Amino acid sequence: MQGFFARLDSKPDGSQELMRWKCGIPGKDGTIWANGLYPLTMEFSEDYPHKPPKCKFPAGFFHPNVYPSGTVCLSILNEEEAWKPGITIKQILLGVQDLLDSPNPLSPAQEDAYLIFTQNKPEYERRVAQQVRQHPKESLLGP
Repeated sequence: MQGFFARLDSKPDGSQELMRWKCGIPGKDGTIWANGLYPLTMEFSEDYPHKPPKCKFPAGFFHPNVYPSGTVCLSILNEEEAWKPGITIKQILLGVQDLLDSPNPLSPAQEDAYLIFTQNKPEYERRVAQQVRQHPKESLLGP
């Protein structure tokens, strides 16, 4: 899983936050998302693994299947749809990466991105390119 990372977040006092992870999801090579590394926060509840973690990009992340709050809309992250306790962190990260370049128009979470994706592909690609520039691969790499 080259280019991905998932690590514990830190609390304000510097201790580790076991229930919140900071992740990075690279755009797939050969797609309009390539050359970007997208920050994702994964928050686990006390009910994990019976309930899926909440996965969020930064608020305002432009994608048809990401709510304006940044929450990812993906069947494997929904306990009423495809979530199973055996789904691994690796599978979640790969699923979110797949979603980036393969939006599900049957499950829109953000009206603006959905309409642009379905009605104006050149504008959609321009907006994604803008987002790639906001999240270059080098931006999240580090210790």
